[in-house]
Parts: sequence; structure tokens; C-alpha cells
Amino acid sequence: MQGEDARYLKRKVKGGNIDVHPSEKALIVHYEVEATILGETGDPMLGERKECQKIIRLKSLNANTDIASLARKVVEECKLIHPSKLAEVEQLLYYLQNRRDARVKLTSLYLYIIAYDCFQIDEVANINDMDEYIELLYEDIPDKVRGSALILQLARNPDNLEELLINETALGALARVLREDWKQSVELATNIIYIFFCFSSFSQFHGIITHYKIGALCMNIIDHELKRHELWQEELAKKKKADILLMDPENQTLKKDYEKTYKKYQGLVVKQEQLLRVALYLLLNLAEDTRTELKMRNKNIVHMLVKALDRDNFELLILVVSFLKKLSIFMENKNDMVEMDIVEKLVKMVPCEHEDLLNITLRLLLNLSFDTSLRNKMVQVGLLPKLTALLANENYKQVAMCILYHISMDDRFKSMFAYTDCIPQLMKMLFECPDERVDLELISFCINLAANKRNVQLICEGNGLKMLMKRALKFKDPLLMKMIRNISQHDGPTKNLFIDYVGDLAAQISNDEEEEFVIECLGTLANLTLPDLDWELVLKEYKLVPYLKDKLKPGSAEDDLVLEVVIMIGTVSMDDSCAALLAKSGIIPALIELLNAQQEDDEFVCQIIYVFYQMVFHQATRDVIIKETHIFLMIKHTELLLLICYCCYLSFLIFSIISDVYVDLIQVIQKL
Repeated sequence: MQGEDARYLKRKVKGGNIDVHPSEKALIVHYEVEATILGETGDPMLGERKECQKIIRLKSLNANTDIASLARKVVEECKLIHPSKLAEVEQLLYYLQNRRDARVKLTSLYLYIIAYDCFQIDEVANINDMDEYIELLYEDIPDKVRGSALILQLARNPDNLEELLINETALGALARVLREDWKQSVELATNIIYIFFCFSSFSQFHGIITHYKIGALCMNIIDHELKRHELWQEELAKKKKADILLMDPENQTLKKDYEKTYKKYQGLVVKQEQLLRVALYLLLNLAEDTRTELKMRNKNIVHMLVKALDRDNFELLILVVSFLKKLSIFMENKNDMVEMDIVEKLVKMVPCEHEDLLNITLRLLLNLSFDTSLRNKMVQVGLLPKLTALLANENYKQVAMCILYHISMDDRFKSMFAYTDCIPQLMKMLFECPDERVDLELISFCINLAANKRNVQLICEGNGLKMLMKRALKFKDPLLMKMIRNISQHDGPTKNLFIDYVGDLAAQISNDEEEEFVIECLGTLANLTLPDLDWELVLKEYKLVPYLKDKLKPGSAEDDLVLEVVIMIGTVSMDDSCAALLAKSGIIPALIELLNAQQEDDEFVCQIIYVFYQMVFHQATRDVIIKETHIFLMIKHTELLLLICYCCYLSFLIFSIISDVYVDLIQVIQKL
């Protein structure tokens, strides 16, 4: 029988091109099989030609492999490769040896998904055989898995997507099988969702996914799988508890039974996490459309994602946290995350060994840190020292500093930074900054911390203040001077350190310097309420009185600068000799004129009244205020309680020191 068949059937194999496998260490040999049926006379009656492929896996190929020897071995063992192609095989093997393995370190989410191979098959799919693959989708589950895996091979090549798109029979069959059989096989569900995921990577194909309602189906699958995982964990915990209670040191049966159950659980989790990865990534791609994202929120996508944070799989966690980061920019989604105690779940990932996961987790925390209650939660769960430790790492320094900056905005938490190594690190960054202006995030963080007295003590340790002053004066940096201004506001030893720098600060008060820088220098000087400081000498030596008087003229400068000038005058007015100097210069009428111009601005009125409050203590200025001004008639227009208190105290002082000649004036004051 075999002899007769040989006489009437002729089979011919012809070798073709050799390529490298796109993702594995393997060669793909293309060949052509030609089968011809011969008649009794030997003439060909019917012929068929088919293109085939053979995969040669090279598991032993590594960096130390002898390429020449391996190439000879491949050619000798594979009859489909002609010996004349030895040099070509060597070249391909050399390429494979030096090609970066996509599974070693993946830096994009798409590559994480591509690394997945749920159903290993040795076949290489061909777009011309789609009809065969579709027929497999109508068979039993194993055939459906095989058919979906072959279609998946094609879908992973973007060049095939448009051809697959026009094959409505294939897409309809895939959607039907997923809808009907996803509970029967995780591998089948994963393959089909992965096929639609390939389409979701391109916005123009999102319509076809919406048409078959794959997104809604994926959400149902994710919800079901998360609930299944909870049941698995409960059953495993019960079994472990029972085994512990019944444990007999001489009986190892219970222990082996538990280990067997746990091993089975791990295998199920691995398959389930592959399914969750492709399903979630498909949804993430669809969420480009905010209307679709809103539908997902209405189906509790945030709750599902936060639940998934309990997993240990790095690739899945990166995807979940990335999705949460995208959703967190909307208040409604953020509120859902608050309900699910997301911060408590994220804290376990800071720090972690996986760079990509840590980076995306920090960025999610940054989005969440705009919420006051969540910042409070971050401090409660102990994130502050963890984030501080990340300042030493260049990869995470910037985002960690931004989160810490947000935390430092709350006065309740400023003092907590003193109990970490945050301040020494920040000072080191400040002094080592190569640019003239310090990074905005860094200096803003430092400005906030300098508002706390304990932090200031650490900042000024050693030559801290000296180095800050030197840098600020050298580069005329207004933000760095703002930090110094905050330092100067705290009473105690740190304020006394500024005596050495009064002259340097006073020298900056001129029209030649940048206005923002002058404002901070004035503010710093105004904070120096030191009894040992000779303000009269400072005013004369640096000729500040003409400058201060000139800036009091309405419209002569920006309001911010004028306000600082008024505050500065209030500080120097505590000194008796300075008060006399100011009275002679005509500053008091200038203040009255400014008060008239700015009487609708509560801050201006408050600070000007404070100046008069200080001046009334000195004889030289007291008479000018009482005799030559109508300040009390102006004060009645303000409603600030603080001003009323000042006025009452002022009237009390006047009443106690003046004669009967001012009775009419006192009566006016009492009516205020």
C-alpha cells in the first residue's frame, strides 16, 4: 500500500529565508512544501503548495556562547537549511546574542504586556490561515485557546491590525467566545482580551472595541476575578488556621496538604494576574476618552484598582498605580480613593526595589498631596521619613521634594521635619547648587520650613546663616532672601545672629537693586527688633531716611514695596533717637498722606496705625501726631478690631500725658 502511494504522490520541500524570532532567542526557518499527485503514467494531475515555518529555539544561547560552533550545529541538525547559508546563520545568531532581552528590564507598560505568553505553541501564525483559526473558535475549549493564541500572534504585529479589523467574522466570533466562555478558561479570556488590547493601543480602533462592548465585559471580568481572589485567600487562611490547630509534630500529612494547596493557589494567582494586566491595560487605553472614563467610574473602577493594590506582582502594580494616577486628577475619583484608604495601601511601596513602580507611586502621591486630609494621612502612616530618605536619590529627589513641600504647607507638620535628616540634606543641596538661582521646588520647600523656629535652629547651625547670606547677596536671589526673612522673624539666639549682617542688608536698600530683592531685605530688617541695635546709626550711615520718605509718596512704587517701607519705619520707630530723626525729616505727614490714599486697604491702615502707636511713646513725635494731624478722624473709617485696640491704647496714653487743652480732642477720640 505504501509503495502504491509513493508512486502516485510526490512531495517536495524547498528551503526559504531565515529570520530571528521577534521576542525569543530562536530562529524562524521559512520553507515551502509542494505536494503533487501523479497519474499512472507519471504525469502531474493535482498539485498544492503551502508555506510553512519551523522555529529553532536556542535555549543555550548566552553572552559566552561560541557562535561559530552553534551555527554549524544548527545547520547540521536542521535539514531545511542549506550548508551554503552557514555565514547567514552565524550573523543571525550574533544578532540574537547581542539583542537586548525585552524580559530582563522593561521600562514601558506596553512592554510589560508584550512579555506575556499565556499559551505556548510552536506554530507560527499566518494571516492567510485566518479561516482555520476562526473555525477553532467553534470547537472545544482547548481548540478555542489554540485558535485565540494564533490570532493573538497576528494581532501583536501592528501591520496585521487593519486586515483583522475588516474581518468582522473573526472579531464577532472572538467577542462571542469571550462573552460566553471567559469563566471556563483564564487562558482563553486572556488571549482574547489581549487581542482587543492590541487594537486599543491605537485610538482609531477604539470604536470597534466599543461596538463589541469589550470594555464593559472587561470590568465584569475584573470584578469577578478580584472577588475570586478574596475567596481563595479566605479558604487558604482557614486551611492554614486549621492546620496550625491540628498540627502534630510527628504527622507531616497536614503540612504537605497545606503546601500543595498553597502551590496551587500561587499558580492560579499567576494566571489571574496575567488576565488582570491585559484587561486593565485595555481599559487604561480606552480611558483616553473622558466620557468612557466617566462610565468606568460609575462602574466602580476606582474601588477595583485600589483593591488590586494588595497584590505583589510588580508589573500589575505598575499598571494599577498608573491607572490610579490618571484618575486622581478628578476630584470625584480622588474622593473615591479617600474612601478606600488608598494612602495606607501605597505606603508599603515607598520605598521598593522596583524603580518604575516607586516612581509612578510617588507621582500618584504627589497628585493626592494636593488634598489637605490626604497630606494629614501621609504623615500619620509614616511617609515623612520615607520621603526624606528619597531626597538622596537623584531619580526620586524631585517628586519626593514636591510631596514634602505640600506637607510643609501645613503649620502642624513643619516642626516634624526637625526630627528627620531633611534639613541637612536641603542645606547641602542649596550650597551645592551650580546655578545662580536655586531650583524653585527646593527654595520653596526651604521657605516653608524656615517658618518654624525649631527648623531655623537647625538651618543656622554652624555657618548655615553665613552661607545663606553670602549666596543671597552674591546672586541677589529674592527667594533665598525670603527664606532668610522667615528665619529672621523668630525671637531668640537665631535673631541675634543677624546683627553681623545689618549693614549688608541696609546696603541693598536702593533704587539700583531689583525691587523684589529690596522688598525681602526690607522685610528682614523690619523683623530685627533687637534692643542692642543702633537704628539711628544705620539710617544715617546708609542714608535710608530719604529713600523711605520718597517711597511713601502715593504712586511712587508698587504697593508691596511701600508696605514694607511702612513696616520698616514701624520697627525703627521703637528707638527714641530714630523717632526724632523721622519727625524732623517730615515722614509723619507723608504717612498721613499715605493713610488718606490707602484707607480702603486694611493692611496698610493697620501698619500705619502701628507706626503711630510706636511714635506716641516719644516726645518728639507725640506732639506732631496730636497737634498737626487728624489721624483719629481718619481711623473711624476702619473696622479692624486690631486698630480699635491700638486706638484705645493710644487714647489712653494721650489722656494720661496731655493737659486740659486737648479735652475737645479726647472727646472726639472717645466717640470712635
